[in-house]
Amino acid sequence: MLAGAFIAFGAIFMTIVQTGAADLPWGVGRLLGGLVFSLGLILVIVGGAELFTGDALMIVAYAGRNITLGALLRAWGLVYAGNIAGAIGTATLVFLAGHYSFDNAAVGGTALAVASAKAALPTVQLFFLAVLCNVLVCLAVWMSFGARSVTDKVMVIVPPIAAFVAAGFEHSIANLYFLPYALAIKTWAEPQFWAALGQTAAAYPALTVGAAAHNIAVATIGNLVGGSLMVGVVYWFVYLRPRPS
Repeated sequence: MLAGAFIAFGAIFMTIVQTGAADLPWGVGRLLGGLVFSLGLILVIVGGAELFTGDALMIVAYAGRNITLGALLRAWGLVYAGNIAGAIGTATLVFLAGHYSFDNAAVGGTALAVASAKAALPTVQLFFLAVLCNVLVCLAVWMSFGARSVTDKVMVIVPPIAAFVAAGFEHSIANLYFLPYALAIKTWAEPQFWAALGQTAAAYPALTVGAAAHNIAVATIGNLVGGSLMVGVVYWFVYLRPRPS
């Protein structure tokens, strides 16, 4: 649950920083969003929380026969359920706090735009964006194992996480914050919010419960493939596979 909340904190920070960033060059705005989003994984690693996308690396323990398939699936299932609760719970608190009305509703407009773009992604593109995302996330986690101090951990986490956000890759746990939060705004925001934004809920037709569920499901599968097969299995093969004596 803590990891879901921590990733949501990074998403909140990113939403704030990207509000008004349209005046910056596109890449610069994306980079700033990625740098601040790194807060999420920093909190997870330094704070000792359990994140589903990072725990894709547990495939290394299974490949090395240190844990059973049942234990692996149980851990993934429990961690994923906890991440869902933490991310959606944080989205609920942020919505109830009226955070979307900040900066004359511009923060809510950014949240709606980010989530609407995610909800509109086609399946194949979404899958491969999620694969690439978790390659970078798991590389950040892998490198953090070699860190000897908190400063070391922060320094190795920030570049890969900033890169995946700047590149527009898809992180399933982050989307468990972005999409429910934006859906809550679209459904329950007050008339004065829409008046300040100069739009109506009809301006976001792609943002539906079904589209959100589709995004999260596909992104979850893509993240699992990217982290477990393209990082975990590769590093197991390179360093840990049995060799003739």
